[in-house]
Amino acid sequence: MFSNYSGWMGAGMWIFWIIFPFIIVVLLKILASMGRPSQSEESPMEILKSRYARGEIDDEEFQHRRHELEK
Repeated sequence: MFSNYSGWMGAGMWIFWIIFPFIIVVLLKILASMGRPSQSEESPMEILKSRYARGEIDDEEFQHRRHELEK
């Protein structure tokens, strides 16, 4: 009777040690993402300024798009 019970306890411990690290990693990723703003929180003007600062668009395109956003 007790040997069957201890067999389930052993299997339960294996399952626990397989799932526990996964849960810890998921929780750490959730906590890490809470501190930084997502890209959807940036305004279109902030995105435009970031693209200009990274050199993705030139001055002429920046001015044109800025003018369109300010309409």
